[in-house]
Amino acid sequence: LSILLGLLVPAHGTRSPDCGGILTPSGLSYCKSAPPSRDCTSLCAGLLTPSLCSSRNQINSVKVAELSLSLIPDAGLRLSIDVDLGITPAPSTTKVMRLSILADLHVEMNPEGNLELVTSGCKPTLEEMQSTEEIARSTPRKSSSSDADEEINVDKICLEVSKLLLSPNEQLMSLTAQFPVTPSCRVQYLPLAAPMVSEQGITMSLQTTFQVAGMAIPLPVSPVPFSMPEPASSSPSHLTLAFSEHFYTSLFFALETAGAFNMTIPSPLTTATMAQKVTQMGSLFQDDLPVMLQAVFRSSPRVVLEEGKAALKLFLTVHVGAGSPAFQSFLSANVDMSAGLLLSVTDTRMMISAAAIEDIELSLAASDVGSVPAALLEELFLPTIREEVPAQINVVLSEGVFLPHISSFTYTDVNVMIHKDYVLVPCNFELQERSG
Repeated sequence: LSILLGLLVPAHGTRSPDCGGILTPSGLSYCKSAPPSRDCTSLCAGLLTPSLCSSRNQINSVKVAELSLSLIPDAGLRLSIDVDLGITPAPSTTKVMRLSILADLHVEMNPEGNLELVTSGCKPTLEEMQSTEEIARSTPRKSSSSDADEEINVDKICLEVSKLLLSPNEQLMSLTAQFPVTPSCRVQYLPLAAPMVSEQGITMSLQTTFQVAGMAIPLPVSPVPFSMPEPASSSPSHLTLAFSEHFYTSLFFALETAGAFNMTIPSPLTTATMAQKVTQMGSLFQDDLPVMLQAVFRSSPRVVLEEGKAALKLFLTVHVGAGSPAFQSFLSANVDMSAGLLLSVTDTRMMISAAAIEDIELSLAASDVGSVPAALLEELFLPTIREEVPAQINVVLSEGVFLPHISSFTYTDVNVMIHKDYVLVPCNFELQERSG
């Protein structure tokens, strides 16, 4: 129930989505088959309270026979609960009544600005089971409405049903939690529009926002508005997540803004070994010092998604210098490179890593040691840059990036599918046992 309810979100402003999800009929079936949670036990406990019983009856047993959810196209969800009640109307007699509850659910924004699940309709009915044999066959015999009213106070049933929503409402709030990407960078997913509920499933749209050092950062503008791909009615997966190219570019932009990709790169060169290739080095450094590289972005990184392939394009300025701790730069080179991106999912995080450098260009930007030909720049620095830049980027990305999710479930059976301009992640989810 909580998984489904986490996908029901109201409209927000005019911001543009960059990711989203589609809950498929297979996911709904999984939720239907999940065993009733402790929330249903609390419903049973509520039914045992004297306030729900007439003065001459006592309820001595309560059993949830069935709990199911169904999609109501263009509306929300319908919750159906069947409860068998053992009622003792007199000291020497006991009979079983079947209490059936139908409740329609939707999500609205409360005065505090939080998402809240509420019942928009609740209809309880009561039937008498004829015998133990018919109970086993679940064949009820209807009582008259007046008899039912005498057996139990149905007017207060819906109050107990509303208590079922307390835990899902707590989890709805976790949908918009801030998750750490690095110590100074956090990611948050904000729902933008009410979900589209159809026979094919529930489709929702989200916008990703990033905070750096506690401040929200303006993200680069997506050149093409993103919309969720059409749901596949025959999908065997519980859920399909979708992420636009803009989502990944925004992630790397946020990390760059946070300074996570500013790199100090050790080099096997020294000022003496460089002087053998660049003669003016000898007059600049009398002592033999280790050469270091400092890389900074001169333009924001960009992610490009093609069919079956993701690439990360980096635009760096690499300052070459010596001395520690007083770094003295004597040469700068512009470096444009492209690396493949590998994407996978572990638990509720997307793991992203840069593969080998596919294309790289070096050009001299500034020099205190005279002109350095492009071929010599590549000979001196290309092997180090090719190896160290992806390695240091992968250290930053090693913890992964939290995907949109609510508490109490994880993703399983994940398949990452890269298409032009977007990534699809069909997956199943697995409910985690809640303690207490």
